[in-house]
Amino acid sequence: MKHFVDTGVCNPDKHYMAYSDKRIEEIKEMIHAGKYFTINRARQYGKTTTLYLLKKKLHKEYIVLKLSFEGADSYFTSEEAFVNGFLEDVEEELYRQNLEISIWGSGTEPKKNYVTMKELGRRITKLCEQMNKEIILFIDEVDKSADNQIFLSFLGMLREKFIRREMGEDITFHSVVLAGVYDIKNLKLKLRNGEEQKYNSPWNISSDFNIDMALSAEEITGMLKEYEQEHQYHIDINWFANKIWEYTQGYPYLVSRICKLLDEEIWKTHENAKEKEAREQAWTGEGFQKVIKSIVTSRSTLFDDINKNIEAFPKLGKMLKFILLYGQHFSYTLSDDIIQLGTMFGYLREKDGEVAIHNRIFEMYLYDMFYKKSELENQLVKKSSYEKNQFIQNGQLEMNQILERFAIHYHGMFEKQHQKFFEDECRFLFITFIKPIINGIGNYYIEARTRDQRRMDIVIDYLGKQYIIELKIWYGEKYIQDGREQLADYLDSMESTKGWLVSFYFGKKKLDAANYEIQEKEIHDKKILEIVV
Repeated sequence: MKHFVDTGVCNPDKHYMAYSDKRIEEIKEMIHAGKYFTINRARQYGKTTTLYLLKKKLHKEYIVLKLSFEGADSYFTSEEAFVNGFLEDVEEELYRQNLEISIWGSGTEPKKNYVTMKELGRRITKLCEQMNKEIILFIDEVDKSADNQIFLSFLGMLREKFIRREMGEDITFHSVVLAGVYDIKNLKLKLRNGEEQKYNSPWNISSDFNIDMALSAEEITGMLKEYEQEHQYHIDINWFANKIWEYTQGYPYLVSRICKLLDEEIWKTHENAKEKEAREQAWTGEGFQKVIKSIVTSRSTLFDDINKNIEAFPKLGKMLKFILLYGQHFSYTLSDDIIQLGTMFGYLREKDGEVAIHNRIFEMYLYDMFYKKSELENQLVKKSSYEKNQFIQNGQLEMNQILERFAIHYHGMFEKQHQKFFEDECRFLFITFIKPIINGIGNYYIEARTRDQRRMDIVIDYLGKQYIIELKIWYGEKYIQDGREQLADYLDSMESTKGWLVSFYFGKKKLDAANYEIQEKEIHDKKILEIVV
């Protein structure tokens, strides 16, 4: 029986997979055309699996040499070490394919004489001449040492041979496909200060790789149908496929992780149910909330990479924070190094001409990451944690009471701080207050399409019920009326009849404590409960 996998290579004979033959065919066409290119996509984005599937598809037409620089750090200590290591890897690949051809040549010269990159080029030519099929070279994890001068020399050798082949003066690999996070054509994003001499990569011969590697809702649907049929479960496949895509934007690792946890872990939380019944209960809205909570709060190599990259590139972290916390807008252009970097890492994407966080799970994780532990915020956490029990009745959130208590605590702290701090941080402080109340049971996310410097919609999922709260900065009664209309429209799109409007007031006139009460309005058959804080 198959299972879901979220690490290593996905094998369609062993694993449930959401992949497209059309995507593989598009890449095959680039290889058939003899192109050299890099599949540069974010970490855990299906690059290794793609190379594996391509090799299976191409092995009858070509000799496919699939190498990896994972764990090959010793190769980059000297030119001799690299050439010998590369040749040994090629010979191992030939041996696995029962091709008894030595890339070292037929003479008795010791291997150590073949240490130059130029000699490696000659070995490649001789190998290609001996074969009755054209050779394709795949190198995975290629950016492990992409800023190393030895690797650049290797690329330069491949480039020279490619150009000579195009002029009919050399024989070399038919196609070369490199796979890694960094775009090898543009190494400046990986360079440290003082390394500008490596700014231009010799990989400028490569073709652009513009094939979409994200999984579509349709591909996820196909995978879930196979899973349902094999297990004979009752699953609302369309709902789950669209919900998974909505939270992941088709990020392959996240798609697989959600399904794997639903299949292997979440059902175990239904202790009193029989196994089949418990497994079916896992594939419900409540189970989906649990799995998202588990992913966002658990440690993973993907999230470790986010932490590491934000620390290494503070300007990227600053942009992410400004988008999430302050609703700042940035025009999407890859000529901006920070936007290009964030896109390459998979944290950013283009949406309506602007920069957006790639997916909702990343948003939720980044909010938690930016969850600062200042003295003020610790006060809010303590207060909401202490009062948590009074905010939950019969498994539902008493949202009116939550907002009223937040207003009181918020203004109790307001008198001790500069107004500018609150204008910048007010909405994040509300999230700070909410988190301990829903922690462990509920999730929240920020609706990206409503996030800006004046408006933000928060959707809280708690035990299968949604609470939609709009946060606005007060700019007068007319603006608040616009906010009511906007919230009513958003409630309609979410098929909900009730929402809350929280307006942050920064006028000179101090609010009376009586204003910290919920006022009810009805807009277009929607109940709007609002408070000014």
